[in-house]
Amino acid sequence: MVTAFLLGLLAGAGVATILLALLRPATAAARPVEHRIGRRLREDLTRAGLERVPAGAFLAIALVVGAIVGAAALLATGILVLGCLGLLVGVWSAFALVRLRSAQRRRSNRAHWPDVVDHLIASVRSGLGLPDAIEQLGRSGPEPLREDMRTFTAHYRATGSFDLAVDEAKERFADPVADRLLETLRMAREVGGTELVGVLRAFSGFLREEQAVRHEAEARQSWVRGAARLGVVAPWVVLVMLATRPEAAAAYNTAGGMTVILVGLGVTLVAYRLMMALGRLREEGRWFA
Repeated sequence: MVTAFLLGLLAGAGVATILLALLRPATAAARPVEHRIGRRLREDLTRAGLERVPAGAFLAIALVVGAIVGAAALLATGILVLGCLGLLVGVWSAFALVRLRSAQRRRSNRAHWPDVVDHLIASVRSGLGLPDAIEQLGRSGPEPLREDMRTFTAHYRATGSFDLAVDEAKERFADPVADRLLETLRMAREVGGTELVGVLRAFSGFLREEQAVRHEAEARQSWVRGAARLGVVAPWVVLVMLATRPEAAAAYNTAGGMTVILVGLGVTLVAYRLMMALGRLREEGRWFA
């Protein structure tokens, strides 16, 4: 009876959160923050290949996943605070998976941008216009980026506007390197430029140097991230194992037990964020978004 009540409470909290997010009007002070959060989420969804999923639908899915994980944690351990933490972990895991996929695709694209620039240099030197050079990328460019280049060509042919096609491609790539490259091509098309090949060649060299430095730094910092993840997971695995004993579950359901869990959660989060901050390389901002 108590378990059914708690499950209903978790489900009701999820539904209430969704309705509150949809129905509550945005205030003038909160609107810029919401825009930044919404834009970041949209960029992550786009890079993760989920550009057709609305942000509201994704939030609803995350809440459902959180409710399922929270209910499973509550049923498995019988500890109320772990059920609530399971709800939060489930919601966080949905965002974490999207950001992981987004980061993987961004790293994959980062490795191919120098080859894209080299293809453009060869096409421009052979006398092709910029739209035709990008069309060539859709046929013979790096495999992971061909579909996006074909989409650019299709959009350009449908609208006849290079500017609109560039804006749409920047939104789809959601990548700072793509922003700089596309803005360079836009400027070259608008004002002309006999130095385009030289600029692109310098850009390609800069990207390769940046990749070499980043790869070396990531290799050196990988142990920090690994240690942070291990340090986060280990104590909670022990806690779950202890919670399988009825007397331990009863102890953790008391006020003192809940306090111990919450204090441990706070210490874990602070330590994890600190370790990840030390081991993370700062991502380049989208200055031309």
